Amino acid sequence: MAFDGIVTKTIVEELNKNIIGGKINKVFEPTKNDIILGIYCNGKNYALNICINPENCRLHLTTYSKPNPQTAPNFCMLLRKHLIGSRIISINSLDLERTVEITLETYNELNDKINKKLIIEIMGHFSNVILLNENNNIIDCLKHFEAPRELMPARPYVMASNNKTSFITTSKETFINMIKNDAPLTKQLSDQFIGISISFVKNICEYLEIDLNKFNQNDLEKIYNTISNIVKSLDNNICTLSKNEKDYFIISTKNKQNLQVNFFIDDFYHEKEEKANFTNLRNNVLKIVLSELKKYTKRLENINSKLEECKNMDKYKLYGELITANLYNLGKNISSAEVLNYYTGETITIPLDEKISPSKNAEKYFKKYNKLKNALKIVTKQKKETKLELEYIESLIYSIEDAQTTSILEEINSETQENFNIHIKAVQSDRIKESKNVPFQYNINGFVVYVGKNNKQNDALTKSAFDTDMWFHTQGIHGSHVILKTEGKPIDEDTIYKCATLAARSSRAKHSSNIPVDYCYVKYVKKPSGSKPGMVVYTNYKTIFVK
Repeated sequence: MAFDGIVTKTIVEELNKNIIGGKINKVFEPTKNDIILGIYCNGKNYALNICINPENCRLHLTTYSKPNPQTAPNFCMLLRKHLIGSRIISINSLDLERTVEITLETYNELNDKINKKLIIEIMGHFSNVILLNENNNIIDCLKHFEAPRELMPARPYVMASNNKTSFITTSKETFINMIKNDAPLTKQLSDQFIGISISFVKNICEYLEIDLNKFNQNDLEKIYNTISNIVKSLDNNICTLSKNEKDYFIISTKNKQNLQVNFFIDDFYHEKEEKANFTNLRNNVLKIVLSELKKYTKRLENINSKLEECKNMDKYKLYGELITANLYNLGKNISSAEVLNYYTGETITIPLDEKISPSKNAEKYFKKYNKLKNALKIVTKQKKETKLELEYIESLIYSIEDAQTTSILEEINSETQENFNIHIKAVQSDRIKESKNVPFQYNINGFVVYVGKNNKQNDALTKSAFDTDMWFHTQGIHGSHVILKTEGKPIDEDTIYKCATLAARSSRAKHSSNIPVDYCYVKYVKKPSGSKPGMVVYTNYKTIFVK
């Protein structure tokens, strides 16, 4: 169900019963689409969330905090100037319009009591937050528009025009006459009546078991009666919402808890935004990491190609030696020379550049040999470094795929920026905050066991562990570091097997069977100087296979 006029009206009725008379004491603008008003009323603190994001535009009380930018935006500062200390007199929505008017009592520069209004328009891409003075002129708005209406400072505020019909004032006979049989019912109702969305009509028809494309007069009467009962219930503030897999809908118009709809909407959209933020951040980080993977894979291909070329360097040295040994037999301006290979006793043909002398050809082959000899040393080192980079990138990809929360992805994002010198903008916040993520903790046979969630945590776990603690990791497979805190106690085989199983389940091979897991004391685990996060070498280890 969309955040339509039905939901808007329900939200407003709940707000009227809880925050009328409350004072605004805080104003925040966490993002360019969000305004949070802190309200103190009857000994309680409330947070009114106004969101004009086109995909999730809404108005409701919230219990979820959002990180704020270090510097407040201009519109936020303006709202603080005009609204802090003001008292909420009324909250209204006209008919089933998705426009909410909050009337505020405050004082002007001469300390005279005046009323100002905060208008919240929930209209998709045209959603807006507008502050009006006592003369209904616009002080400012979150978004400025010149069309279809002029919403600019110092202009008179004109409410958005709506050519739709009010369902509240429509009789049953008129309703039935307005609906035709040649078009889908959902579109007809949403196009003709104020505040009724397509998803709302779908839910009503599903509840009444009415075919959207095949309906009769009796079906229309049922629809009218059901919607009419819901609309009448809005003033009594007794509508209840419920959630299905990806949406929500009205399930009853019976008794419900105070602020049920507000907090239902709050939880629903918070979960929806969390999922969207998680997906967007994961895709952004994964895109960059895969780009690095492609770059280093290409680099490795070039290195391997160069190494193939280096395999011929001894041949060029031989050519140079044989030409030098046979200079007295070779004439000028020849394209090849047949000479005896004194290493094998066979005759070989050596290509020559006829534009230069044989001695210059020999010198050319020696230069090529020396060049490839030097290149071999360089590219061999480069290949080792590139393979380490690829191994590290593969570990990042595993961490991204295995991440379950946005905060874990933000840690991986930070690690990626540090190691590739690439900026990936975090989705949730403009402010860099200290991560509060901690490794997973388990209790196995009375021992505490820690499992890292990403490379940084793996490093921190292994670094902070004692020499007598036990370290586990899947053999040759990307996964988490597992630390068993021994506290100097002997470890039985069952505990080792369970810890190894935990390491296997926390690795890329978690869906496989018969997984090799290496384990040893932490004192045998070393981190090479300058190595990437999560990269270690270890000795004196044993291997156990887990199912």
